[in-house]
Amino acid sequence: MDIKIKEVEDKLEKEAVSREILYDLSEWFGIPESTEEYIRDSQEKPFLACYMNDESVGFVVLNATSKDCEDIFVIGIKKKFHRMGIGSVLNEAYETMARKLGYTYSQVKTIQMGHYKEYDITNNFYIAMGYKELECFPTLWDEWNPCQIYIKYLGA
Repeated sequence: MDIKIKEVEDKLEKEAVSREILYDLSEWFGIPESTEEYIRDSQEKPFLACYMNDESVGFVVLNATSKDCEDIFVIGIKKKFHRMGIGSVLNEAYETMARKLGYTYSQVKTIQMGHYKEYDITNNFYIAMGYKELECFPTLWDEWNPCQIYIKYLGA
């Protein structure tokens, strides 16, 4: 398995990669307006793409939330590449970049465990990557999608 991670700086390439992958993940990104917002906003942020045999298979976008904390703004891996270790490789690259940029903490927001099976998979992924529950905001997004925040110490 030939996996390569590449930092992408070109906005059109960021748009192409994020669009291709997010539209493959309709169970997670099923609201076109929100998906387009992720695609548009990702163009202005640090962006890592994952390629396997020259095919884009995943990406992660970094978003600073404070001088100390970086956020996984959005992460996605094409469905046919799930459960192959690509998420772990992308997460490791994200954490390395966040540390290089001077951040000591990482956070991620997702839907609280127990509401949708797809998001239970997502929650379990973050827990496996070493994230810990910080807080749940039951109505930050809306009452059907309680916002779970996970955090992780990246080191000084």
